[in-house]
Amino acid sequence: MKYMFASDIHGSAYYCRKMLDAFEKEGAERLVLLGDLLYHGPRNDLPKEYAPKQVIPMLNAMKDKIYAVRGNCEAEVDQMVLDFPVMADYCILAIDGKTFYATHGHVYNQNNLPPLCQGDILIHGHTHVLKAEQMDGYILLNPGSVSIPKEGNPPTYAVLEDGIFSIKDFQGNIVKSVVL
Repeated sequence: MKYMFASDIHGSAYYCRKMLDAFEKEGAERLVLLGDLLYHGPRNDLPKEYAPKQVIPMLNAMKDKIYAVRGNCEAEVDQMVLDFPVMADYCILAIDGKTFYATHGHVYNQNNLPPLCQGDILIHGHTHVLKAEQMDGYILLNPGSVSIPKEGNPPTYAVLEDGIFSIKDFQGNIVKSVVL
């Protein structure tokens, strides 16, 4: 099964459309959203085409393909308008014999690790900085930000297929990859 991972849409209708177009083009079967779906938060500038009310129906149309976790910008009111669960702080994914601890990153991250076993994978967003690194005892992944990338990175998402985690820009170029 092919998975797509994305984080930090922050209410951008423009980048949500690009993300969903990439999902279709990639032929992924599941979309794992790592939080901060609808709002930009007080520390971020407004993303291009900031329009949470337009993002809602785009995501709801994909409800049967989405796994999502709560970001620091999600609130209970978001759950009232989204047709898929968004209030869990993390989810555990078992993919191809590997355990993924998927979270937003504002609570659990490389400086505050969740309970991981040797070889587990921690995947989160929040920093808006892409990562794919082998750490001491675990793998750290971050697909970057769909709408507000930082540290000179382009807007990105990631795909997992055949044991390879590839972070891509919206032109389909691989920015970084790692074999899991």
